Amino acid sequence: MSPSVFRSILVPTDGSLGSIRAGQLAVRMLSGGDGRLTLLFVVDRAVLAELRRFAERTEAEVESELRDHGRRYLELLEHEAREVGVDVDSQVREGDPFEEIVALAREVGAELIVMGHVGQRGTRRVLLGSVTQRVLDFAHCPVLVVKHEEPERVS
Repeated sequence: MSPSVFRSILVPTDGSLGSIRAGQLAVRMLSGGDGRLTLLFVVDRAVLAELRRFAERTEAEVESELRDHGRRYLELLEHEAREVGVDVDSQVREGDPFEEIVALAREVGAELIVMGHVGQRGTRRVLLGSVTQRVLDFAHCPVLVVKHEEPERVS
């Protein structure tokens, strides 16, 4: 792939297959160039509160576990980026994912956000929207949404 027209790309990941594939695409887009990749994992306060309600652990323990998972996802993508010579930085933040994504994109001067798409249906989509949709609505820069392919179903 020829060098990207984008020199600064932000990839938020939640560890889903779609977000990992988005990160891998961003790495390919920046390989062979002199751009910078910024990776982000957000500890979602709402998810943290829900997990805490059902866990027999303290909030600090649950948060620590979420941060550890996030770091592992980031390390996977960092490794892939460094293998092909892409300059990469990563952050773990806490808050509302779409707000943190949009804020970090501005802070680092991202020219593109590359993120995975997770489909939502029904009431959940109507009431909550999706992180992807909110980033599309509020980001200052273009957003590339990467859909992951579903495995073929055998009848």
